[in-house]
Parts: sequence; structure tokens; C-alpha cells
Amino acid sequence: MAAPTTVAVLGSTGSIGTQTLEVVAAAPERFRVVALAAGRSVDALVDQARAVGPELVAVPDPDRAAEVRERLGPGVEVVTGPDALAEAAVSADVVVNAVVGFAGLPVTLAALGAGRRLALANKESLIAAGPVVAAVRDTPGAELVPVDSEHCAIHQCLRANTVPERVGRLVLTASGGPFRGRTRAELGSITVAEALAHPTWSMGPKITVDSSTLVNKGLEVIEAHELFGVDYDDIEVVVHPQSIVHSMVTFSDGSTVAQLSRPDMRMCIGYALAWPDRLDVAFGALDWGEARTLEFAPPDRETFACLDLAYAAGRAGGTAPAWFSAANEVAVAAFLDGELGWLGIEETLRAALDAWPGWPADSLEAVLEADRRARECARALVERIPAPAGGPA
Repeated sequence: MAAPTTVAVLGSTGSIGTQTLEVVAAAPERFRVVALAAGRSVDALVDQARAVGPELVAVPDPDRAAEVRERLGPGVEVVTGPDALAEAAVSADVVVNAVVGFAGLPVTLAALGAGRRLALANKESLIAAGPVVAAVRDTPGAELVPVDSEHCAIHQCLRANTVPERVGRLVLTASGGPFRGRTRAELGSITVAEALAHPTWSMGPKITVDSSTLVNKGLEVIEAHELFGVDYDDIEVVVHPQSIVHSMVTFSDGSTVAQLSRPDMRMCIGYALAWPDRLDVAFGALDWGEARTLEFAPPDRETFACLDLAYAAGRAGGTAPAWFSAANEVAVAAFLDGELGWLGIEETLRAALDAWPGWPADSLEAVLEADRRARECARALVERIPAPAGGPA
């Protein structure tokens, strides 16, 4: 029997990270976790390390790393500092990048640059630094397999075709989030609790808020463009509230291939871990003996205008996607802290995108500077927008 595939789980205490450990536990003969990394949740990280026995644990913050090192004892190497995540990213055959936000970029670059398979759940790194990431994707041995349910679905649908020129359209499905069907007038007093009540998926706060504004879907459009090389005019978004069809590809002959399953991220994670094989554990399997209805509708682009703002950032190119993504991180954090209303997220993003200076994304330094400046811009904009009454209820 072949030796188990080694796995590094970065962002291990978040939703994707914990579900990755569930997948590994369901197939222990196939996978072995050799590295974990987390930023803040020391208790959860220590519990995970005691359960799976990694060789290396990465904690960027030195104070938290010291606590982890003391609690785990001498049997586990604990690394810290600004390069800790990158160090963990080259320690395994497969690297699961579940780090939240732009902080995941060093993981993406390190894993691909070292010729590893990258199971990418951190969309921001590819969105913000697509041209920079594209260069390291050519590293011998490097593979990028998306974990996002929509891009995982497209990755699977494209296996039905061997001629890239025959791809007509990518169709990304969206649940519509918790506010599907509401008018703009009804969204002026949205609370944090309402925005975090996603009807289908269990995700972290930032991604859940992004889903409520459709920013998440807009970022996925940019990511699909970078992953699959398809023009923005040929990437479509449709609302599908049942979240059974996870995305589709229409080919030049009019045929559409779709990927269907119950909404279970463990299926997508297992697909990336096992690629080009599949697991024999059926996460997300549908019972076709049940009656079900599948609905599709165009998104309400007037109410959820952030979707078109993301398209505009993608089409602008250069560092515009990095600028947009960074401004969104600031706006969402302000919303979660009660400093900004839900509609204020769109207001912030629109003004921030208008302020983008038109810089190219011709180096990592250019992307980092765009990210920094966009955050400054977004923070200044948030301060000018009146805070909602009552705080983050």
C-alpha cells in the first residue's frame, strides 16, 4: 500500500480547516496531517495538534506561539514570525490554504513555488495577485485545485472536455444569501445577526457577510477568470436557492454540464485532497428517490450592486481586484464591529473603486502596496459614513 499523502492545513481552526480534518479522519489510510497553522484560536489549535499529531505547527504571533509551544511540549516544532505560514506551506504534499483574507497570499505563493498541490480555499490571494500567482503556477509539480464549491464544480465539469476552445460559458450559481427577494429599501436596517444567518452554508463571518452582499459571488467571478482563463463576458451568475447545482459549464455545441450534490464542503475538500482520484467516502451525496425542485433566476443587480462592482474591478485589471478585495475586508470588518451599516459596505466599495489609482499588478510589491493603500482609503471612507443606530446587533 502506498504511503499516505501528507497534508498541511493552514487556517486549521476555521470552518474549512476543521472540515479538512474531518475528511482526513474519514480516510486515515490515504492522508496524514503533518502541519497545522492558525492565527488566534490557541485552544482549538492545541486540541487539534494533540488529536492529529503534526510534526509542525505555525503560529505567526510570537506570544501565541510561545503558549502553543509550552502546551504541546518538545514533540512538536512550533514556528512563528512573518514567514511561519510560508514555512508550513512547503512541509507537505498537499497544502490546504484556508487562511482568511489577503494573509493567505504568502501561503499560495510558497506552496506553488515549491511545486506542491495547493487546495485553495483562500480566494483573496488569487484575486488580488492573479498575475503574480500565474507565474508560480508554472513551477514543475505545482497544481492548483480549487476548494470553493463553485470553482470545484467548474473544475469537475471541465473534465468532460479536452479542447479548451470548446468552452462557451462558465455559470456560477449563488444561493442568493439571506436577503434574496428583499428590496433595497428593506435593507437599510440590516443587523449583523441577520447578515450572518446564511440559509444554506455554514461559513466564517467574513465570507457569510460577503455572501449576503453578493461580494462573495463577485470575487468568485474574478477567481474563475484567473483560474480558468475565461473572459468576463463569458462568466455568468445565476441565483439558485437550493444550492444543489454548484456551477455549470456550457460548451460550444450548446451542451451544459453541471455538478450536483448536497451543500457539503467536505466533498470539495476531499476532491482537492484526492485529485486526480476521488474519495470513496460520499460526502454530499444526493438521494434521487426524493422529490426536489431546482430553481434558477438572474440576480437582482440593482439591490445587490456589489456584484457589478466586482465585475468592474475584474475588467479594470491591474491591481483593481486587489484594491477592491482589500477595501471589502475593511468594510466588512467595520460592519461586523457596528461601525458601518450593511448598505454602507456597497457605498464604501463604490467610492474606493473610484479612488483606485490605476496601478499595474506587475510585481508582488505592487500588489502589497495596492492592498495597503486600499485599506487606508477604505478606513477613511468608513469614518465618513454615519454609523448605524444601535451598533452590531
